[in-house]
Amino acid sequence: MENKIALVTGASKGIGYEVARQLAKQGVTVLVAARTKAAAEEAAGELRREGLQALGVELEVTNAEHIAEIAQFIQETYGRLDILVNNAGIWAENSGYEGDAFRDTFEVNTFAPFFITEALLPLLLKSDAGRIVNQSSALGSIQFQLSNELAQRIATPAYSASKAALNMLTAYWAQKTKGTNLKVNSVHPGLVKTRMGGEKAELSAEEGAKTAGFTIWMSSCLGEMFEQQEGLIGMSPHLFDRVSLRLSANETG
Repeated sequence: MENKIALVTGASKGIGYEVARQLAKQGVTVLVAARTKAAAEEAAGELRREGLQALGVELEVTNAEHIAEIAQFIQETYGRLDILVNNAGIWAENSGYEGDAFRDTFEVNTFAPFFITEALLPLLLKSDAGRIVNQSSALGSIQFQLSNELAQRIATPAYSASKAALNMLTAYWAQKTKGTNLKVNSVHPGLVKTRMGGEKAELSAEEGAKTAGFTIWMSSCLGEMFEQQEGLIGMSPHLFDRVSLRLSANETG
């Protein structure tokens, strides 16, 4: 994967940072995106101290000017983008959140990936093996919500609905780009020890990031969701509501 260029949003900490780190360890030059230049450069600096290729870039994912600027920067600096990981996300449905939790959740978890991807799609299509990976969740599955006791107990309608919408965008982009070198998939990283997942979560950020990393290397699947079960990563049997959304490699060319 040497000479590849990747952009990872929300990459200053947690799963995003570990995705960036694992990509960089494969020889990828990673643009570490965060809400502030200081946070982005601090994370990128940590990777560079490991001898990895990383550059911190400011990208507040709901800021249209930032999105336009990063697209222009990538065009002028590299001429293409090989990997986009839409990782930035929020879970605002808690007692400490100040603001419109439902609206803000969709702004970050759904609208931002849409506008970022649309802005960068021409650059991704210039890659000889482009990849888009959207960080989604089991909670975005209607089937999972109706059949899983934990999902019903958590009761996070904004977060769940935003991830369901992101899954639909994954299917949309997979169909839109079929017949090209671009592959688009979603991942469910599992319950990860981050500020969102909490300390009681079963997976470390490094372990959760492996699902996205695995999906990036896949060459034959698109419009799918991947998850990790007992250390093994594969296509989810139920998270993507396959009755309406299943897209196999044969169907999409």
